[in-house]
Amino acid sequence: MLVRSLRFLWTAAALTLAALLFMSLIVAASFGTGWGVGVLVVGLIVVGARNLYQLDCLLRWSRTPIGTPVPPAHGTWGRIYAEFERRSRQSHEVRDRLSAALARFQDASQAMRDGVLYLSRSNTIEWLNQCAEQHFGLDRTRDLGAPVTHLVRNPDFVRYLQSRHYGEPLVMHSGRGAGLTLQVQVIPFGEDQYLVLSRDISQIEKLETMRRDFVANVSHELRTPLTVIDGFLETLSDGLDDFGRDEVHRFLVLAYEQSSRMRRLIDDLLTLSALETGAPDPVVEEVDAADLVQEVNKETELLSAGRHTVTMKVDGSGVLHGSYKELHSAVANLASNAVRYTPDGGHIEMGWRRLDDGGGEFWVQDDGIGIEPDHIPRLTERFYRVDRGRSRETGGTGLGLAIVKHILTRHQAELSIHSTLGKGSRFVVRFPPARFTPD
Repeated sequence: MLVRSLRFLWTAAALTLAALLFMSLIVAASFGTGWGVGVLVVGLIVVGARNLYQLDCLLRWSRTPIGTPVPPAHGTWGRIYAEFERRSRQSHEVRDRLSAALARFQDASQAMRDGVLYLSRSNTIEWLNQCAEQHFGLDRTRDLGAPVTHLVRNPDFVRYLQSRHYGEPLVMHSGRGAGLTLQVQVIPFGEDQYLVLSRDISQIEKLETMRRDFVANVSHELRTPLTVIDGFLETLSDGLDDFGRDEVHRFLVLAYEQSSRMRRLIDDLLTLSALETGAPDPVVEEVDAADLVQEVNKETELLSAGRHTVTMKVDGSGVLHGSYKELHSAVANLASNAVRYTPDGGHIEMGWRRLDDGGGEFWVQDDGIGIEPDHIPRLTERFYRVDRGRSRETGGTGLGLAIVKHILTRHQAELSIHSTLGKGSRFVVRFPPARFTPD
C-alpha cells in the first residue's frame, strides 16, 4: 500500500514540476527571466504547502480510531486517501474476523467441563476459563499476568510444572475443594507457551474405590459360606463312618443353607448389575396397586410363619404404570426386611393410599429394632449393614435396599426412611402422578 501511494505521489510531483517549468518558461519568454523564476518559486511554494497540509491531514487521520472516514481530497491525494481507506477497511475486516474467531474459541473453552489455562514461558497466566478458576481457586479479573506457581501452591503441581516432563498427566488433590481430585496435563505449544488442562476425576476415583470395596465385599460374602461348606464336606469325607445319620443330616442341612445363601447373593448381584449397567427401560404394564399390596402381604405372612402380627391397610385403588416384576421385587424387599429385623411377637403393617397430588404411596412399618440416624443415609449402598452379624443370621445379602433404590429410580419414585432406635422403622415409597392412575 505505501509503495503504491508513494508511486502516485512521485508521479504527481513530477507532472506538477513539469507544468511549473513549462509555465515559467512561457512567462520568462514573455516578460523576462526574473518573472519566470518568480513564477517557478511561487508555484513550488504553493505545491509544497499543499502537500505538507495533506500529509498533516493524513498523519492526524492515522491517529483516529479505525473506521474513521478519510479527509476529503481531490486528484492524486484523493487517490492516495482512497487507497489508504481501502487497505484500512481490509485490515479492519481481518481484525474483526480474527476477533470473532478468538471469541468463539474462548466461548467454546468456557463451555468445556475441563479447565483450560494458558501460561507464558515464565509461567504467568495469560488466559483461563471458568472451570480452571474453580479447579485452581483462581480469579480471571485479578490473577491474569501473575505467576501461576505463586497462586497454586500445591507441591506436586509446582514440581510437575517445573520438571518440563509432561509425558504422563499429574493426579493431584486440590486444597480448594473438599474431596476434589484433579488430573492435570501440560501441553507445550508455540514459543515456550503452555496449555494446562485439568479434569475433575473425583467421581471416577470414588467409583474406583467403590469397585474395590465391592470386590472385597463380594469376596468376603462368598468366602464365609464356602468355608462352612468346605468344612462340613471335609469333616464328612474324613470320617463319614464316625457320624450318625442325624449328625450327617444336620451337616447337610447347614451346608444347604449356606449354598442357598450364596445363590441368593448371586441372584441379587445379577439383578443389581442389570439395573446399574443400562438395563432397558422397564416394560410399562398396568399394575393394580391394591392387588400388589395384598399379594406381598400374603408372602410376608408366609415368611413370618406366625412369628409376627402382619396387617394391611388400603385407601383408594388405582393402577401403577411400570414393570410388575420390578415393583413386586421392591415392595417385597421392604417387607422381608421388616420381618428380618422385627423380633418375634412384633407388629408389621403395610399399606397403600392415594395422595392428594394425584400420586400414590406405599409403606411398610414395623416396631422392630430400629436404626440409628447416622446409618439411614447409607442404607441403600451395596453391602452396607447396620449390624453385619444380625444381617447374616437373618439371611440378608446386603443388596436388597440397593436394588429397591434402582428400581424406584427407574419408576421415578422416591424412597424415604424414618426410624427410631429400639422403636421401629417406616419405609415409604411415593409414586408421582405420571406413574399412577386412580380408579
